[in-house]
Amino acid sequence: MGRGKLSLTLVPPGQIATIVTSLEMTTPPRPRPLPPCPLRLQRWASPEPDKYRALFRRVGEPWLWFSRLVMPETELTDIIHSPGVEVFAVLDPRGIEVGLLELDFREPGTAEIAFLGLVPELTGKGFGRWLMAQALSLSWRKGVKRVWVHTCTLDHPSALGFYRAQGFIPFARSIETFADPRKAGIYPAEAAPHVPLL
Repeated sequence: MGRGKLSLTLVPPGQIATIVTSLEMTTPPRPRPLPPCPLRLQRWASPEPDKYRALFRRVGEPWLWFSRLVMPETELTDIIHSPGVEVFAVLDPRGIEVGLLELDFREPGTAEIAFLGLVPELTGKGFGRWLMAQALSLSWRKGVKRVWVHTCTLDHPSALGFYRAQGFIPFARSIETFADPRKAGIYPAEAAPHVPLL
């Protein structure tokens, strides 16, 4: 392999390992003109957990988003009903929910883009730039001094480059290991084919 002896960490059977990169922005980006977009945001104030999970699943299945699907309902409700958390559905011209944006302001002076994504049918069509512009516009409000986000190697291959192109700067990397949600039946075995199911 040309790199000498490698130090490998064994991933237990039934587990997945991913490298998580955390990125931050400490000054608002310069405004950029965006092309017209047929999508719009709708704020979900105190969304029903089942409705939230259904959209979370539609957006996140290709990337194995699972955290909110296995979380106890009381814990999920506490988060998505918190005054410091804002949940938005992305709607297409017919009013169909095709994306999710969740912003977390619970830490003073900080906005975390907790979840940002579109259904697979809209990936790669430039709508991600529009959604990120909305996220940044909503995040940079009075009192916010830092906006941050994280991505991992299970996400779309261009996700890390996309965040950096928007002005985010990586500040930390970590390895996360968790039980494969396909093994538990949370997602079908054919979900996320780019992640081998062993």
